[in-house]
Amino acid sequence: MAEAYIVAAARTAGGRRAGRLSGWHPADLAGEVLKALVARCDADPALVDDVILGCVGQLGEQSTNVARNAVLAAGFPESVPATTVDRQCGSSQQALHFAVQAVLSGTQDVVIAGGVESMSRVPMGMAQWLPEKTGYGQYISPAIQRRYPGVVFSQFDGAEAIARKYGLDKEQLDSFALESHRKAAAATLEGRFEAEIVPIHVTLEDGSQVWHKQDEGIRFDATLEGIAGVKLLTEGGRISAASASQICDGASGVMVVNERGLKALGVEPLARIQHISVLGHDPVVMLEAPIPATQRALQRSGMSLADIDLYEVNEAFAPVPMAWLQATGADPARLNVNGGAIALGHPLGGTGTKLITTLLHSLRREGKRYGLQTVCEGGGLANVTIIERL
Repeated sequence: MAEAYIVAAARTAGGRRAGRLSGWHPADLAGEVLKALVARCDADPALVDDVILGCVGQLGEQSTNVARNAVLAAGFPESVPATTVDRQCGSSQQALHFAVQAVLSGTQDVVIAGGVESMSRVPMGMAQWLPEKTGYGQYISPAIQRRYPGVVFSQFDGAEAIARKYGLDKEQLDSFALESHRKAAAATLEGRFEAEIVPIHVTLEDGSQVWHKQDEGIRFDATLEGIAGVKLLTEGGRISAASASQICDGASGVMVVNERGLKALGVEPLARIQHISVLGHDPVVMLEAPIPATQRALQRSGMSLADIDLYEVNEAFAPVPMAWLQATGADPARLNVNGGAIALGHPLGGTGTKLITTLLHSLRREGKRYGLQTVCEGGGLANVTIIERL
């Protein structure tokens, strides 16, 4: 039976909006991760059959197939192809799934999957509002408007709807956000992220040069009072910027191979891919899809949550993982044990393989076996990946 393995996984440390990574062109930033992945396997980049990168804001510096541009920026041979995919916040997780499908089919043996997003240089939502401002229309077509009359598709409204549906009040959301920062701060101070981070050379405002190797968004001095004082995103709502994911610059990636790929590279696998799936759900509430997607993934894989040692559920907004915990009955102690996007940032197209990288390194460090990851995605979608540490 064919198998798909991860042999390398790496990410940059997150950069805040207009922060340390904002001076890096996204193609070059992704290129640094590509170089790190082949270096960690001591591999000839010519052996890479394809590079698949997720990216949400595919315009400007991230346009014209940013994955191919990252391959060229990394100095890989021109023979190495690349393509860019968009499944919104799960784009790089979907890139991983495409890579897994490729090596399982035997059509390719060594594939790099990853993602990049410079939210400083290509602002979130730019792909939507720029066409409208230039007269080229919007992505919501007349047929969609007829199917969902009067609906404004909004992730913020969706997050508020989830909070109301699952009875999550502002105090609970704020407390969850505080714990995200506390867990991320502890993980950083204990050096848990060091093995997964690719240091990036940056020049600071004063002209000094440093290596960026610590997630920039973590608030080591976060307090419940400070979080509670942040302005709400919608009037009368429950969610503030403090209980939502941080705008973030970053890149991440994993190298996926089959048995032939293992032999060609001469390396040992770090993990086996146990399951991949994706599910569509309500596009209006939008962010609830990880719940049914997880339930279906467990059913198809013949596993239960009791079999899973660690979970990564993206903290796009605090209600998403909190509702997931409530609906699935999962153990909170196994969820986002190093903090999540509320503290560490959510670089959109780069988040999927960022979380897989952290999940894999966490399993290895703690001697655990199975990890599950799911990400809510625009349009009411969710990918689920289950990995087994080897």
